[in-house]
Amino acid sequence: MESVLEYSDGNGVFEAFVVSDDVSSRKPAILICPAWDGPNDILRDQARGFAQTGLVAIVLDVYGKGIRGRIDGDNSHLMTPLLADRALLRRRLLAGFELACGLPYVDPTRIVAFGPCFGGLCALDLARASPSGLAAAIAVHAPLSAPPWPGGSIAARVLVLHGWEDPTAPPSDVLALAQELTTAGADWQLHAYGHAMHAFTFPGAQFPERGLLYDPRAASRAQHAITRFLDEVLA
Repeated sequence: MESVLEYSDGNGVFEAFVVSDDVSSRKPAILICPAWDGPNDILRDQARGFAQTGLVAIVLDVYGKGIRGRIDGDNSHLMTPLLADRALLRRRLLAGFELACGLPYVDPTRIVAFGPCFGGLCALDLARASPSGLAAAIAVHAPLSAPPWPGGSIAARVLVLHGWEDPTAPPSDVLALAQELTTAGADWQLHAYGHAMHAFTFPGAQFPERGLLYDPRAASRAQHAITRFLDEVLA
């Protein structure tokens, strides 16, 4: 089953791409938070892959219905306003989470947030919001800056997969996130891959001069880490 569902955060209208191989009973769900261009074909294919493992996969939308960037373009004009207003971003993420909880074939107590790049920051911000039922968050080569408000407790388990040469997340941000998660009482893991740059899981990332480079070895290690983590948190 594949469908596109509309939802709202009270102001804007958004679209979620939903995939499930079975809607006859409640199953755990993975919320795929989009990269800086918004929902795209790569994430929809990734959702289909997650669905084949028995999950309900939902690609969220944080920009709004019909507002999309380009995979190969500069999408700063879409992402920057949400980085500048993390409260707005959190409201939109929670709207997507509430959509998932309301689906009759989703187990609302076993939901994982996942995202690459900007989507990884979104997954971490959803964990920071601590909605009931969010079991875990996975951030892959994500910016790691914290929102500008005091941190609270984080109940979700957190997995961060980081390229050590990623210019969007310097070592100071990595250490700050580790301290934040520790203070919040989170059950957290950080896997740092030596020499890996930003977007190391995307085969199309071939711009080392900008700090973006596909790294098949790091990508394979990250995929194994994700699989093990999902097996653990959704057992």
